[in-house]
Amino acid sequence: MRRLVKLFCLSLSVQFLTSLSAGATNNETSEEPFDWTPVIEAIMMVESEGNPNAVSGSSVGALQITPIVVRECNYILKANGSSLRYTLADRYDVAKSKEMFLLIQSKYNKENSVEKAIRSWNGGPRYSKRATQSYYNKVLRHMR
Repeated sequence: MRRLVKLFCLSLSVQFLTSLSAGATNNETSEEPFDWTPVIEAIMMVESEGNPNAVSGSSVGALQITPIVVRECNYILKANGSSLRYTLADRYDVAKSKEMFLLIQSKYNKENSVEKAIRSWNGGPRYSKRATQSYYNKVLRHMR
């Protein structure tokens, strides 16, 4: 019975995260859903060349997620009333890493700015344009 409840809660949480992506709108036209896929794929190439087992210090996985990002995602989930929580091991799972990226964007990038998404993934929510310029250029090259 506990397993069924856990699976049901997980299903609801995945539906919630999917709605974040599907419900996101392009900041140029608010009528069309915004597709984060090209941004995420480009960031993965810059961060790890798409390697889900990549490790660099405390950053791991295809998106090089830190423990702080996992903690922040869990805080957002809790604040949204979700019982889903991420573990440090989830950073090696590409699908879960993408979910975490979308969750961070839902909190810190409500306007769905591609530039803000890229720069903040590298420099945090209070990034410096100057400090993130090289990273931003690399990601844009992978998006083309």
